[in-house]
Amino acid sequence: MSKVEHYVDAGTRENTRISYQSAIRHFEVDWGGFLPATADGIARYLADYAGELAVSTLTQRLAALAQWHIEQGFPDPTKVPLVKRVLKGIRTEHPARERRAKPLQLDRLEQADRWLSKAASEAALNSDRGGQLRHTRDRALLLIGFWRGFRGDELSRLQVQFVEIVPGEGMTCFFPRTKGDRNLSGTTFKAPALKKLCPVTAYLDWVNLAHLQNGPAFRSIDRWGHMASHGLHPNSMIPLLRTIFAAAGIEDADDYSAHSLRRGFANWAASSGWDTKSLMEYVGWKSVQSAMRYIDGTDPFGRQRIDSSLG
Repeated sequence: MSKVEHYVDAGTRENTRISYQSAIRHFEVDWGGFLPATADGIARYLADYAGELAVSTLTQRLAALAQWHIEQGFPDPTKVPLVKRVLKGIRTEHPARERRAKPLQLDRLEQADRWLSKAASEAALNSDRGGQLRHTRDRALLLIGFWRGFRGDELSRLQVQFVEIVPGEGMTCFFPRTKGDRNLSGTTFKAPALKKLCPVTAYLDWVNLAHLQNGPAFRSIDRWGHMASHGLHPNSMIPLLRTIFAAAGIEDADDYSAHSLRRGFANWAASSGWDTKSLMEYVGWKSVQSAMRYIDGTDPFGRQRIDSSLG
């Protein structure tokens, strides 16, 4: 790999690289397409998967195919009017209804935290090293994810050496790269030490128990208590959270996703009187539209407003 290729590779987010490779493989292997592709071939590919794949997925596949052609020095067939018209037609015939993650309410967070604390204590009494590690890790992951409004991929990329603790005050989490950091200057997030459901205490309990000094903060653990050297995969966050909630006796555990922590915090903050600007600064949203996608109105059906006007 040349120096130029090295820095090009370094400038591409790992998640983006993986998703683009998957898109190219789907076009060539699953569908049987040929690269370089023609506009007609791209259009037929879109038409064959219309209604089967979400429009957002098809758009991502187009971006990957466009990038491949540009990098290989070929004309980009995805920009041809035929392809744009086909994609517009798919949007018209197969409108997508946005699915939002179910927000984790504070009482459900408390319920899961109680179960994890109890399970970790019982595992320690039974000399179950693996169970003690997993439950302690999961408690730290859950509380940091909620109070910081982190996405699943951010939790998976959190590095121990980039976390600083100020006892009794809070913790600082630095990410060299984040989704909205286009200048690649790194982003710092702060989480407070709290009287209860404290993310700082839970994190210290975890790293001290696991003897972690650097590398990924949250890793997979086998039944014997052996930890992996790499971080949890972002795709593992949803099944992990659902397993925790189900074990804690939370109803409809399968309705939650990795975004449930962020949506839960956003709704808690909004109902607790945080203004939108403060919430945006804390979570790291750049636009009001991004913030509002995570906040449910206190009167979503307008019943209270209409009832009050009826007298």
